[in-house]
Amino acid sequence: MKKADKYLRNHKVLFTSVILTMFVILIAGIYGVLYFEKAHSTFENYYAFRGCRKLVQKTDTYAVCKLDTGQAIKIVKYQDKWYLDGDLPCGFLCF
Repeated sequence: MKKADKYLRNHKVLFTSVILTMFVILIAGIYGVLYFEKAHSTFENYYAFRGCRKLVQKTDTYAVCKLDTGQAIKIVKYQDKWYLDGDLPCGFLCF
């Protein structure tokens, strides 16, 4: 086998590996975005996502629940999505 052929074959393998790695990262990123979108979409989904075990109080805009550890957390509704109180999205203007 010529040296140039071996060099070309090694570059094809490297290129293929880089493309496959980028594809896996892209798929994982899309999955992550969809997973978190679903978690924030309804109160029930977010309640389960946060690991709440006991509902202490609930209104249309917030809820307080207890975790397995006994810690009470407050979840709030913001722009028709549910978030942990104090952890609201701020978009690209976060500093």
